[in-house]
Amino acid sequence: MTSSNIRDKVIKTISKPVVPKWYAIYTNPRAEKQVFSRLEEAEVETYLPLQKTYSQWSDRKKLVEKPLLSSYVFVKVVPKEFPVVYKTPGVVKFISFEGQPVPIPQKQIDNLRLLIDSNAKIEVTSDKFEKGDNVEVTTGSLRGLTGELIKAKGRKKVIVRIEELKQNIIVTIPVTFLRKI
Repeated sequence: MTSSNIRDKVIKTISKPVVPKWYAIYTNPRAEKQVFSRLEEAEVETYLPLQKTYSQWSDRKKLVEKPLLSSYVFVKVVPKEFPVVYKTPGVVKFISFEGQPVPIPQKQIDNLRLLIDSNAKIEVTSDKFEKGDNVEVTTGSLRGLTGELIKAKGRKKVIVRIEELKQNIIVTIPVTFLRKI
């Protein structure tokens, strides 16, 4: 290879565009909505999965939106944007492995969106489940959702494991809506 070819190859490598990836950030307790708003104001692509639930007070019951995953917000950024996220009030840290923020696959963000947009009853747990069959939902508003199948209390449930967060999202789905993949 001539020095001209090497230079051209280096320039092509350097000029390759960096594609933004999803990352999970950990927030101060009960600060998810404020962090979400501040990041949106900073023009950072952000996702905060919210679940509608009823809260009971002594004098009333009200439908409220609560974060599905307590203290987590998702951001889609390139590494040079990390400082903007870090400096946002309420952000504690990126979820990382060996000191490096861990990207969340787009498919897992899509799965979260499917869950939130469905009418399914959703539970969140950090319990680690035994490995089961990998399944895909073929019918209903959750079509395309993939996860691990477990049997709990006689009902079939799909577990979507987000390994980087060490969290599970559990959805009750009729077995007839599933197929093995």
